[in-house]
Amino acid sequence: MEFTVVGEHAEKMNFNEIDNHIIPMKAFKLNWRFTERKYDLLPEKHLNELKPLDNEASEFLDKYISKVELHNQFPFKRGFFKNIDKAEILEENEKEIRKWLYRRALPFDKTVLLSWDGDTSMKTKWKFVLKYWDSVFYVGSDDLTVFDESLEWALLFFHENEIYWGTNKKYK
Repeated sequence: MEFTVVGEHAEKMNFNEIDNHIIPMKAFKLNWRFTERKYDLLPEKHLNELKPLDNEASEFLDKYISKVELHNQFPFKRGFFKNIDKAEILEENEKEIRKWLYRRALPFDKTVLLSWDGDTSMKTKWKFVLKYWDSVFYVGSDDLTVFDESLEWALLFFHENEIYWGTNKKYK
């Protein structure tokens, strides 16, 4: 799906431009989630696979989600996806959530986009969302959309301890 946004900097942007907007982890406002022992200290080789995006790319992704009206109804616009599944995050069910995410059957090396808001986003592989879901998402403070540019599926981590999966494909 081709989609272009003109940001406040008047520069046209599309999905092909995302890689030009990667910033260093130390410049990412949520870097503490991945780089501080108090929260989660990821191995360097995994940190290198998390690609934080600048404000312009974050704005682009946020506007893309808005333009397609993905979340116009909760959790997804009515009729956008044929199948919707839900998981509830409870204390001490991290392993169950990881299994639930694994059952989404996405390839581990699938490139995914994470959009917290119009200022905060990241590009990574699905395997890192699986492995570090409880670092990318904080209950009570985050609403996080995970998707790829095809938008054949999306994952919404909702701040009230819920995760929603929407897809047009049949899955188990």
